[in-house]
Amino acid sequence: MQIDVVNGDVAKREDPAIVVNLFEGVTQPAGATGAVDDALDGAVSDLIEQGDITGKKGENVLIYSLGKLKSKRVVVAGLGKSEDFDANSAREIHAGVARFLRTRGVNGYATILHGAGVGGLDTSEAAQAAAEGLILGLYSFDKYKSNAGAESIDAVNIVEFDAKKLAEVECGVERGRAIAEAVNLAREMGNEPANYMTPTRMAEIALDVTRGTEMSLTVLDRSEIEQLGMGSFAGVAQGTEEPPKFIVIRHDGDPDNPDNNLGLLGKGITFDSGGLDIKSAAGMLTMKSDMSGGACVIAAMKAIGAFNPKINVWAIVPATENMPGRRAQRPGDVVTAMNGKTIEIGNTDAEGRLVLADALCYAVENGVTRIVDVATLTGAIGVALGDGATGVFGNDQGWVDTVVEAGNSVGERMWQLPTYASYKSEYSSDIADIRNTGGRGAGAITGALIIGEFAGDSRWAHLDIAATTRTTSDRGINPKGSTGVPVRTLVELATSLASN
Repeated sequence: MQIDVVNGDVAKREDPAIVVNLFEGVTQPAGATGAVDDALDGAVSDLIEQGDITGKKGENVLIYSLGKLKSKRVVVAGLGKSEDFDANSAREIHAGVARFLRTRGVNGYATILHGAGVGGLDTSEAAQAAAEGLILGLYSFDKYKSNAGAESIDAVNIVEFDAKKLAEVECGVERGRAIAEAVNLAREMGNEPANYMTPTRMAEIALDVTRGTEMSLTVLDRSEIEQLGMGSFAGVAQGTEEPPKFIVIRHDGDPDNPDNNLGLLGKGITFDSGGLDIKSAAGMLTMKSDMSGGACVIAAMKAIGAFNPKINVWAIVPATENMPGRRAQRPGDVVTAMNGKTIEIGNTDAEGRLVLADALCYAVENGVTRIVDVATLTGAIGVALGDGATGVFGNDQGWVDTVVEAGNSVGERMWQLPTYASYKSEYSSDIADIRNTGGRGAGAITGALIIGEFAGDSRWAHLDIAATTRTTSDRGINPKGSTGVPVRTLVELATSLASN
């Protein structure tokens, strides 16, 4: 979709539709909305007085101009209460308006920035929110449908009245576009069926992400994985004919300071049958998205490569299927991770922590001192938090706070759960160093702690996105399907650490 920044008065545009806005409780529109109201002989004010326009967040009221404006349609977008408005509100409002107009067959329109000035956002921030909202809100996965793209919005003009602010708006739009396109890449990967999104295909996408940049790519195959002693990862990959891939992308943004680093690790299970501890049929329906952590890490590198922050970033994705093939590992087997720690297999369906164990070992061995792993790890996190927040765990409170702050700043909410040492007894083993499962209770916590056993002395945070990686309906900036959470958090984390 084309997004252009233009100078002028939105009320004078000839686009198929123009979009203005209104805060809840405002009875007399001003600014661009006031100009449109005047041109419509007070139609907006009349609708406000009659209660047909309230300004509530998410409300979109369509008015036909009947020849009084060059544009045939006007949309008044509700911004909600002014005291509740923020950049996340702006993103959601732009997304909602775009979908609203798409369903009415409009293929292009002009809009003012929501929240700039009186809304409390600076111009660049409002522009970034606009680009993110438009691109994220209009995303759809329809490549396998015969009528793909039947309804689409091809172009949006962002109209800025003050010519002095155009450069700032354009800068915000370009940043927003880069981030939103990275999120949509993660969504695309998460929505793809597992017969297309294989570990090999994930490695090919990683190559696409690094192509034309100064980032480097390393992809290890099954034999190399085994040679490095990654028995925990290799054990999960035993049951599938699909070749596993251990994917490493490096951005050396500060090569003279190797300690200025960040590791982004993502679970890359391209299909999770549960292995020999096989899932129910219903439990497998969305398991094509079990690689979403890896998808988000690869996609985040797309934006990080574009922004080129002064920090060394490692993206590490252990990618494989978890299948009950003739060589599949069995409950009761013992595997040895790259660092020599042994793990008894209590359940073959607890495979995410096994592949991430070797990913952490690899990161630690290569000197990565700040690590975030992202995984669709446990159903238990959905029981604890629903789909309203990603669960976060860690071994260093300051580092956890930094990660949570990055998420909050971009509207991807997180909630910290405890990692008390007393929980570790839940996954003790009689025959190995640890077991890959805990008891019935605190499943998200024990799963996180098992991963944390391999963090060494590095500061580590774990994001359990099992409940936030998909949505069953259009909501805010997220259309139904894969959400791309937490790509924006990871990009914000890398760029904010570089700035600091």
